[in-house]
Amino acid sequence: MNRPHYILLPVSPLFIAFSLFCAFLLNLLPWGQFVGVPDFVALLLVFWGVHQPRKVGIGTAFFLGLLMDVHDSTLLGENALAYTLLSYFAIMLHRRVLWFPIWTQAIHVLPLLIMAQSVQLLVRFCVSGKTPGWFYFVESVIAVVLWPLVTWMLLAPQRRAVDRDHTRPI
Repeated sequence: MNRPHYILLPVSPLFIAFSLFCAFLLNLLPWGQFVGVPDFVALLLVFWGVHQPRKVGIGTAFFLGLLMDVHDSTLLGENALAYTLLSYFAIMLHRRVLWFPIWTQAIHVLPLLIMAQSVQLLVRFCVSGKTPGWFYFVESVIAVVLWPLVTWMLLAPQRRAVDRDHTRPI
């Protein structure tokens, strides 16, 4: 119940760029057309928007959205709009979300991911008139289930050692 709060080391901008690049590569894999495969770029944009809002912002989200638009061959700006809104709302909520335990954070992230998917769905509906159905939103639920694992993996390089070496300055 009373879990300790550790002070994290500063995150490296290269690590942020590498993690976003890996998420982009995961989205490039051919499994993206299957139902239930989460949007890894959106998940990492929310994560870094919550944990490092000054380093990953709306410009990064827009650029990654344009890259995903080119990859998916969708209407240019569809993913860019969704990712930009996603990043904006993640940055807006970042102070509140960090106070909660990990599963409550995941519940706070779910509406953000559903909103981003709804924007994409609305743009696709306006252009083509087709809707994929309710299973389209399963991706957001699976991304929320992955939130604790993503948090653990991406915060691991920032954690200090539990047994501190007194000869080191940090």
